[in-house]
Amino acid sequence: MSKLSSIRHDKTQIDLVRMRQYRLGRVREQLKSLGYGGIVIFDPVNLRYATGSRNMQVFMLRNPARYVFIPTEGPVTLFDFPSCEHLSEGIETIDEVRPAITLSYVASGENLYDNAKEWAKEIADLMKQYAGDNKKLAIDYVPSVGAIELAKQGIEVVDGQEPIEHARSIKNKQEIEAMKISVRTAEEGMIRMQQALEPGITENELWSYLHQTNIQQGGDYVETRLLSSGARTNPWFQECSDKVINDGELVSFDTDMNGPFGYFTDISRTFYCGDGEPTVEQKRLYQTAYEQIQYNIELLKPGMTFREYAEKSWRIPDEFFPNRYFTVAHGTGLSGEYPYIVYPQDFEEKGYDGVIQENMVLSVESYIGSPGGKEGVKLEEQLLVTEDGVENFSDFPFEQRLLR
Repeated sequence: MSKLSSIRHDKTQIDLVRMRQYRLGRVREQLKSLGYGGIVIFDPVNLRYATGSRNMQVFMLRNPARYVFIPTEGPVTLFDFPSCEHLSEGIETIDEVRPAITLSYVASGENLYDNAKEWAKEIADLMKQYAGDNKKLAIDYVPSVGAIELAKQGIEVVDGQEPIEHARSIKNKQEIEAMKISVRTAEEGMIRMQQALEPGITENELWSYLHQTNIQQGGDYVETRLLSSGARTNPWFQECSDKVINDGELVSFDTDMNGPFGYFTDISRTFYCGDGEPTVEQKRLYQTAYEQIQYNIELLKPGMTFREYAEKSWRIPDEFFPNRYFTVAHGTGLSGEYPYIVYPQDFEEKGYDGVIQENMVLSVESYIGSPGGKEGVKLEEQLLVTEDGVENFSDFPFEQRLLR
């Protein structure tokens, strides 16, 4: 059985009802613990997490035309894009679907403030009906006109990212299996990339193999364009381009792929282009990055605080510190998510504490490249925190030519 055939077969094993109910329950647990009456969710990734419903997800990232009201106790009301009410039929986590009021100038023009008043009144009425005297309403994000009008309705708007991020951080069995399917999809795309990599191919052409495989398997999109080659690998975060990849160059990439079921695969590899022997410097960079992620994977276990993990993590040489990746590790689920664990040198300014827990999924990162250096190496693994350590979701091989 091919990898793709195996992926198609595995999809049928996911209990979507159980997964949706677990995720909605997680959101409500967080709302209750914080004493909030409910939450309005605009972010399409958060909305999909809480309800299992999706619609034009990338479009909704910049158009506030779809949102959901979830009371801490009571029925869930989805407000969908006009004429899209039918898309959530049969999803048991949604009790009612209403047409959304789009809070944007593009959609409303001079009627924006009138529309915002209508929107706020509808949300305030739902709060009164299902939260009673509790006026604390969490919102993950909202256009400013909406927040202004909610305040006029007597609603106390509180940040909704905290309950959502904490809810998303602990996965159940169905989520874990869905993530494994997403990872296998990405690995198939990475195999195709590796097979297609030869001198003369452009970065964009090589990158397209991951996208094609993901879409073929029912995945959603790739969040970034992080593939670069040769001198463009240093510093990191240069986006994929029409540059031709040459013989003897390194090619570094980060999948950042929302795959089947919307789950995020966040794996990084660095390939060597051509049949020749890598240089001593290329091997040094690669082996340093490899050492970093292997050390930090071995260190990872439940019960550690974020600070403790940061302080015990692999000490990056001074040569590479200025170009370091911004996290040592971060959460992964339907996207990159809570927590961010930063380098110990950055902890006081940028870090925050918490506890690494069983059934968190963390991506452990390394970028090794010195300022002014010719090339750099990006490596990353995605790991499930288990009772006594970690389980690596990926078995995609590293470049043996660069390790010897």
